[in-house]
Parts: sequence; structure tokens; C-alpha cells
Amino acid sequence: MSASEKPIPKSPRERMASRRERLRAQGLRPVQHWVPDLRDPKVLADIRREGAMMAKHPDNDALDDWLDKVRDPADWA
Repeated sequence: MSASEKPIPKSPRERMASRRERLRAQGLRPVQHWVPDLRDPKVLADIRREGAMMAKHPDNDALDDWLDKVRDPADWA
């Protein structure tokens, strides 16, 4: 290849494959996380409904008291 010829750029798929190979060589593995889509009104309604049900649970106050005793707010910073 002469000095004026540039190498053919890799496709996005090739770049991602090479990145994954480098990460695997470092002992890492890919993990996919699925989380609730908070943009979906149905999901928000379900979360609100479940939260309201949890708030009415008979052991809710006891659980809140226990959490207040065992958690360290300094760890949340």
C-alpha cells in the first residue's frame, strides 16, 4: 500500500466486534438489562398502582421502621 492510500474504514459492526473482543480479553462479558419504560403511560400507571398497594400493606410501618434502623444515610451519598 502506498503512502497516499488510506486503509478502508471498518464498518460499525466490525468496530463493535473488535471492541467486544477487547473487553472479553479483559475478562468482561456483556450483560443486557431491561428496565421499565417510564415513558409508557401504562407502565407508570402500573407502578403507581403497585406503590399504592404496597403503602396499604399491614406491615408497611414495621418495614419502614426496620429500614430506618439498618440503613446508613451516609452510604447513599
